[in-house]
Order: sequence, then C-alpha cells, then structure tokens
Amino acid sequence: MMKFLMMMIFMMPLCLKKNMFWLVQMLMLFMILMFMNFMISIMTFCNLSYIFGCDMISYGLILLSIWIGSLMIMASENLYKSKFYSQLFLLNIIILMIMLYMTFSVMNLFLFYLFFESSLIPTLMLIIGWGYQPERIQAGMYLLFYTLFASLPLLMGIFYVYHEMNYMMMYFLKFYDYNLILLYLCLIMAFLVKMPMYFSHLWLPKAHVEAPISGSMILAAIMLKLGGYGLLRIMIILQKVNLKMSYIWVVISLIGGFYISLKCLCQIDIKSLIAYSSIAHMSIVIGGIMTMNYWGYMGAYILMIGHGLCSSGMFCLSNMNYERLNSRSLFMNKGMMNFMPSMSMWWFLLMSSNMAAPPSLNLVGEISLINSLMSWSWLSMIMLMCISFFSAGYSLYLYSYTQHGKYNKSVYSFYSGTSREYLVLMLHWLPLNILILKIDYSMIWF
Repeated sequence: MMKFLMMMIFMMPLCLKKNMFWLVQMLMLFMILMFMNFMISIMTFCNLSYIFGCDMISYGLILLSIWIGSLMIMASENLYKSKFYSQLFLLNIIILMIMLYMTFSVMNLFLFYLFFESSLIPTLMLIIGWGYQPERIQAGMYLLFYTLFASLPLLMGIFYVYHEMNYMMMYFLKFYDYNLILLYLCLIMAFLVKMPMYFSHLWLPKAHVEAPISGSMILAAIMLKLGGYGLLRIMIILQKVNLKMSYIWVVISLIGGFYISLKCLCQIDIKSLIAYSSIAHMSIVIGGIMTMNYWGYMGAYILMIGHGLCSSGMFCLSNMNYERLNSRSLFMNKGMMNFMPSMSMWWFLLMSSNMAAPPSLNLVGEISLINSLMSWSWLSMIMLMCISFFSAGYSLYLYSYTQHGKYNKSVYSFYSGTSREYLVLMLHWLPLNILILKIDYSMIWF
C-alpha cells in the first residue's frame, strides 16, 4: 500500500513545473492501472504495510478516488487554458488524493479520523479558490462548520474506545460490542452529517452549486462516500445499541429521501437538482447500513460506487452546458438537442443510470437495498416505492427540460462537444455499466 502513497507524494513536485497538466493526469491513469493489478483478498485485510491495509471496501473506494481524481483534471481544461493557477490546482488535487487514499487504507481508528477530517481542507480550497460566485465563501463556511461540529464527538468517542480496548486497529474492533447510547451517537453523527442525512444536508447543495466542476465531482463521488465508509467500519462495535436505535435513522432517511425527491422537482438550477438527487440516493444507503443485514451492506457498497460515477458524470454534463451558456438555469438550458445532439445521448445514458435502469451498478445496489429494507419492515415499501418513482421522475424532468423545448434565441453559436468531453463522459459511464459483469466480487464476500 505504501508504494502508491509514495508515487502520489513524488507527483507533487511535478505539479509545480510548467506544462505538466496532462502528464500528471496520465500518471494518475497509470496508477489506476497499477492499482487494478493489485492482488486483493476478498475475505479479509491484505497487502498490509505498517499502518495500511486493504480489503474489498477500501479497494473499491480507493480505485474510485483515483479514477475520479484523474477525470477531475481532465474536466478542468479551462483552468489550464486560462492559466488560472493551474499548477496550484494540480497540487491541491494530489494532496486531496493522498488524504483520501490514506483515509480508505489506514487501519488505525484515530488516523482514520485524522485523514477523514484532513480531506476537508483541500476541498475547501477548491471551492473558495476556484468557485464561480461570491457566495462560495458562505458555502465553504457551511461545509466546514457542519462537518467540524459533528466530528468533535467522534474524536471523543474514539478516545473512549481506545481507553476501553487499548488498541485502535479496525480489524480487532469485532471483538467488542458496546451497548452505550451516548457513545453510539458520538461515533455515528459525524458520518451521518458527511453522507449527508436529511436534517443535516443543507451544506451539500450550497457547496455543490458554488464549487467548480472539479469540486462538485469530488464532493459527489468521494466526500459523501467517506460517511458511508465510516459507518460500515464503525457499525461492528455498535451492533447491540444499533438494534434499538436503527429505526430512527431508517425512518428519517426514508421520509427525508421522499421529501428531497419532491424537492428535486422544484429546482431550477441544474447543479442544485443533481445535488439534491445525491441526498435522495444516500438516504437509501443510510437505511441499508442501519438495517445491519447482508443485503444492506452489499447494496450500500455497490450504490456508493455506482452513485459516485453517475453523479460525477452528471455534474460534468451540467458544466459542459455552463461553459457554453454561462448559465445553469433550466430556463436558459433548453432545446440543447438542437445544438449538441451527441451530448444529448450522453445526457440520456447518465440519466437512465441515475434512475437505476439496467445494466447500471445503481440497479444492483438499489435492488439489494430494497431487499434489505423490506426484510427489516414491510412498511418501508411505501416510501421506497415513492423514492424510486420520483427518482425516475426528476431524472426525466431534467433530461426533457434541458434537451427538448424551444431554445433560447440569444444562443446563436457555439461548438458542439469536444473529444475530451466525450472521453470524460465515457470514462464515467463505461465502468458504471460494465462493472455489473463482475458484480459477484462486490456481492459475495463475507
């Protein structure tokens, strides 16, 4: 595990040299290929080195992080063209990748907390440094204070666990099971805010709308998954108490997911709509993890990977429209099929994946999560039906509103999609729909 960390650290000086933008991106793609050839044991932690280790959950999320990192550089070509601090931007992304890599691969609970919080700083830099509107300062504050406010209790909880057990290795957590409600609340609140759960979700749409394309991609694809990853890891020592408390989170998530789905239909900003749809998807993931059964865990993991690729691709699409029209309003972005017919196909493909159409990973994830929530209580069927229905509803609403209708007369000439943009979209869509052929790796490993 150390070799990939060293590779990323040695990429940092390259970022500061001139004309290294595409070389860094190619090196990240090369690193992905190396990481894919990594031999991984499905059952347990493997490739142990000092404080690092890797199991199936870490492997998938690290791969997703590096993949999205290279696509972020690819999607931000405008920064390179306009020479808007592109070297600093690259350095920021590499630091962010290092933080995420460490978060997912570290085996010590305290170090996990440390890197979990550290990944916030480069993200904040991205939003405040390269965002578009002056409101980005407020969005950054929201992001910072929501996550920091909830994460201090997590630190206290980790110290308590260390005091009781005298070690912090995640692998050994399975030998303990605490029945303390206060500890339970301390340990999971930070992850629920990060996911984000309904009621603590206000920072997400703000951060997304103000962030540059790279910021939106990393927020949607990886930052939300940090919460899910933390829950999957920490739930081992909280099983007894979670049996008593889980219904609270499941109910909040299902009702919140339904309400947010309705709220998506009221949005007039494309980015805002995609951000709210992320909250709706993550609410089902929280429900699945809280039921604490096999289907829920597997479904949460698969939907996290699927949603990461799909949501990131949709933000890329909205940014492509924004670069041409300088507006993200649905009223301005109408009739795009007349101007960019090929892009219309990509809108369709990613929207269909967003509404969990086959053969996307989202479908497998949602079927597993519906299984798990239905086995937990048949009443959850009502909300799940509504969430699934409205998920298709707002995806169709966004697609038909942007692609059809009378286009704005002031849009008189711009070029259609470039090969770089089509490549970015294909690299989002292809793994999202090809990985279903290898779904046994994600489903059968306990």
